[in-house]
Amino acid sequence: MPITATPTPGAKLLNPHDHTLVMIDFQSQMAFATHSIDPVQLRSNAALVANAAAGFGASTILTTVAEKSFSGPMFDEVTTPFPNQKLLDRTSMNTWEDVAVIARINDIGKSRIVLAGLWTSVCIVGPALSAIDQGFEVFVIADACGDISAEAHERAMQRMIQAGVQPITSLQYLLELQRDWARTETYAMTTGIAQKWGGGYGLGINYARAMFNAHEG
Repeated sequence: MPITATPTPGAKLLNPHDHTLVMIDFQSQMAFATHSIDPVQLRSNAALVANAAAGFGASTILTTVAEKSFSGPMFDEVTTPFPNQKLLDRTSMNTWEDVAVIARINDIGKSRIVLAGLWTSVCIVGPALSAIDQGFEVFVIADACGDISAEAHERAMQRMIQAGVQPITSLQYLLELQRDWARTETYAMTTGIAQKWGGGYGLGINYARAMFNAHEG
């Protein structure tokens, strides 16, 4: 029997209101030892994710570990889009073992979790495997995570993928939330975020607009 295609998005795609984004330990002490990704690129990717989530109104948790006593402040690029949001500070390396974080997860009440942070092999693997074990669907923004080496990051990603995590990237996250250039209410915001934080893609948008007054759609 033939399959009939319809112009509808797949259920596996993210939308702004079906998930909770958890941004974990984007802090100075964690960044000093991160070598799997260039720190400038890491900050840009984290900023892109934070601005996308804030702009689209995605439920977001910002959490730190030992902020005052050891690890230092969270990146401004991550906190600025959420000016009134309280940071949940922890002692646990595994975010999923923190009572305050889990209370917030339950208050939000969404079955999809999107993770980004430092380090991949500890601060991301812990909540990813724990959430999957409890029946959540988990996505990890791979290029908004980092670790002490490329090996550590890649082995952590492989471990999580084998357990059922779905890997995505920061720009993919932004564009998946937009998904249709005909959505004019978020078009300027999406392209503005891409222009500022989207690397070569942002440069391309600048060029097209300056040279041809072009736009998607």
